[in-house]
Order: sequence, then C-alpha cells, then structure tokens
Amino acid sequence: MREQFRPLVFWPTFLVLVAAVIASYIDLDAFLGATSALNDAILDRFSWLFSLGSVYLLVLAVVVYFSPLGRIRIGGDQATRLLTPLRWFSITLCTTLAVGVLFWTTAEPLYHLMGPPASLGLEEGSSEAALFSMSTMFLHWAFTPYAIYAVPALIFALAFYNRRQRFSISSMLEPLLGERVKRFAGLIDALALYALVAGMASTLGTGALTLAGGAGQYIDGDTNPVRLGVIIAIIVVTFVISAASGLQRGIARLSSLNAWLLLALGLFVFVFGPTVFMLQLGVESFGVYLDNFFTRSLFTGAAGDDQWPYWWSIFYWAIWFAWAPVAALFLGKISRGYTVREFLRVNLLYPALFAVIWITIFSGAALYFQMRTGVDLHAILDDRGIEHVLYALFRELPLAVVWIPLLLFIAYISYVTVADSNTDAIGNLCTRGLTADSDLNTGLPMKVLWGVIVGVVSWVMVSFVGIDGVKMLSNLGGLPAMLIILTASSSLWIWLKYPERLSVPTSSSLPSSEKEAN
Repeated sequence: MREQFRPLVFWPTFLVLVAAVIASYIDLDAFLGATSALNDAILDRFSWLFSLGSVYLLVLAVVVYFSPLGRIRIGGDQATRLLTPLRWFSITLCTTLAVGVLFWTTAEPLYHLMGPPASLGLEEGSSEAALFSMSTMFLHWAFTPYAIYAVPALIFALAFYNRRQRFSISSMLEPLLGERVKRFAGLIDALALYALVAGMASTLGTGALTLAGGAGQYIDGDTNPVRLGVIIAIIVVTFVISAASGLQRGIARLSSLNAWLLLALGLFVFVFGPTVFMLQLGVESFGVYLDNFFTRSLFTGAAGDDQWPYWWSIFYWAIWFAWAPVAALFLGKISRGYTVREFLRVNLLYPALFAVIWITIFSGAALYFQMRTGVDLHAILDDRGIEHVLYALFRELPLAVVWIPLLLFIAYISYVTVADSNTDAIGNLCTRGLTADSDLNTGLPMKVLWGVIVGVVSWVMVSFVGIDGVKMLSNLGGLPAMLIILTASSSLWIWLKYPERLSVPTSSSLPSSEKEAN
C-alpha cells in the first residue's frame, strides 16, 4: 500500500508549536503565567487520577503477566523476531531511560534530602530524610514509570500485529469502540504527538544547555546562541541519520553503544565510590519503598495542604503519561515475535531493576558526599544547576580527568538514542497506510522534517525565550494522554476474557522471508 502524508496529525501539532514559540517570544511572562496556571489546575483537579492511574497500570501489568494472555505471541505463533533479545533490551532501556538517568539521579535526591514534604515532619538533612529521598527515587524512576510505558506499548503491539490494525494510537481503542474509532484517529494521534514533540523539544533544549555547561569546562567563553545552535545541530543531524538508517543499523547500534557505556559508568562509580554505604542505604531504602509503596504512590498532599506531591510525584506521573502513547508505538513496533510475558519482562521488569541498581549507586553516592563529607552538592545544585552536580561528584572520584569528558559523550549518545527512536515513531505516525505487513522503516521525509522542527524550536526557545514554556506544553499533554491510556486499558481486560480474539489468521501472517536480526 502506498504511504501517504497524514495532514490531520501533522498540522495541528506543528501549528501549536509555532504558536507557542511566537506567543512566548511576544510576552514570555504572560505565556508562562497562562500555561503554569492551566498546568496547576490540571494537577490540582486530577491529582487523584494521576496517582490512582499509575498504580492501576502497574497492577494491571502484573495481572496480565500471570494470566493465560501471557503465553500469547505478538504477531501470532509463526511470527519472526525483529530483534535478538539483547538488542531488544538495549533499545528498550535507552529509549525509556533517556538522559534523565544520568543527571537527575544525582540531583533529585538532594532536593528530597534538603526539602522533604512538610506534612511528613522530617528534618532536612536527617537520616530519615535520606531514607525518604532514596525510596522516593525508586518510586519515581523504577516500576511505576515503566508500567506507564509498558502497558500501552503492549496494547498497541497486540492491536497492530495480532488484530492487524493501523499504525495509530487509536488502534489501541479498537477492541472497545470497534470501527467507530477511525473517526477520531487523527485527533487522538495529534494530541499524543503534540505532547511528545513538545517534550522532545524541551528535552533537547535542556540537553543542549547541559552539554554546553560541560563543554564550558574546556572551552572558554559563556554559553551563547551560536554554541547552543552548534550543539543542537550536531544532535539533530545524528539522530535523524540514525532514525533514517532504520531499526537494525542506526537505532540498534547506538542503543547498544549507549547501554555498554552506561554499564561501564555504573561499574566505575560502584567500585571507586562509597560502595558499602551505597549498598546499605540502597537495601534499607528499598525496604522503605516496598513497605510504603501504596501510601506514597497515592500521596496527594490534600490532607495536610502539602504542595510537595504537585512539585514531584504527580508532576512526574503527568510527564510519563504525556510521553507514553507515542513511545508505545515504537516499543510495540519492535516487540514482534515475543510472547506477552517476555514483553513485560523486557519492557517493565528488567529496566526497572536496572533503574533500582543505578539509583542505589548514583543517588547513594550523591547522598554520601552531601551527608558524610565536606562536599556541599546541594549548594552546587542551587547555584549552578542539576548538570553540575554529576560533574562535581565525579571530581571526588579517581580518574576525573578521564571520566568527565566521557560523561559529555555519554550524555550526547543518551540524548541521541531516545530522540532517534521517538523520531522513528513520529515519522511512522504521520504516514498513512502502514500495517503489520508494511516496511516500517518508512516516512523518511517526516523523520527529517520533525527532526529539523524539534531542533529549531529547541534552539529558539533555549537561546532567546527560555525552555520553560515548551516544558509546560509537554506536561499539559499528560491529561489527554492519561485518559487515552486508561481507556485503552479496557482492551486488555477484553482480551483477558476473550484471548481467542488475538489469533492471527494464516493468510495475514508475516512473510516467511523475514529473518530474525542478528
């Protein structure tokens, strides 16, 4: 089938982004005031649903894993695998972790250590605050966010490969709404696309600032629009080329490289950092996390008029939900040939366990230097920003002169790997006519175009306006995205009751010429 451009998906997202850039340039304070007020109103009125929805998806994933549905193969019994297990895991890990795992796992625990929720009565900097800080990192970065990604990705994979639906977010709603869902396909895809593209723009802008700050340690002069433009251009060109070269070459190779670099980085800090302290605090804090999982997951702060959940947990749930629908397209696309149970292990269990280990190492190290040495990382965080905390931590470790430049490279690769997978999904989403039997490495013009759009918006905002406006636009996508995902979860309940509806007809099976990738 000939692929065609989907104008009802492309243009609304593009025009909203352009309007945001223009409005923020004309009157930044008014723009930020309006978007912040709307964002606060959404978080305030729907905090209970964000909290409840995130826990519900994790519980649903567990139910599906242990159900008979777990034995069903994505694409049918005869489906061949697109990727080997190791490549599949490395792509999934790097697509979901992004660069946040590098910088936020050292900076965020300092915020919680020195600013715990007022309603809990914890003394800042105390041992109780340290336990709260580490257990909160497990909550924000481990099992819950991966459930928010994995459940819609699984629904899309089964709808696309087993139900033979179109490459569209609306396909996840087909078991519930039937053919009527096609009427709303463009609107649903545009809503999800806008949230992701705005998120990519803010992430790329923040990433450029982070890389520019690191490069500033070796290059004289202040960060300026020209330096930011060069950094953004290099990142955009790299991830567009990677996405255009296809899943097997560009995305798979970059993800493998990124995964190995992250592993080497983690091992280095574990061996040469405060190893015993990290293990002790990590184990104790994980116990606190398990013991208080439901209480902390559903903490809205309403009883004590505490704003902390709005600044952190609920804010995170909104971000994860905003990114999840389009991320689900890519994660579902690469899962052909594996069972549902294998899917949940690779997209939820294993990455979450990796995050737990990573947090134990990096958050534990940050808390150790803040609490047990004279290094005031929190002051560095307040004065210079989150990216400088990681560099300051590495200056306290051996071989800093080697690792700090390598950190810049790892950050660069981390940005590129998450961007190329999302660009791949965006290109497919804006292309009409894609099916499970299509060549899914299509939509090259769309990938290039969206890469350029994201790069230009990021550069303009971060150089001349400020990135906060685009961040707010991305977060605002959390509410419609959450409603789409929670509604789509009904599809899983239908399939749990009627698993025979996921049988793939022999005539629709994939071509036998396709081989498993090496």
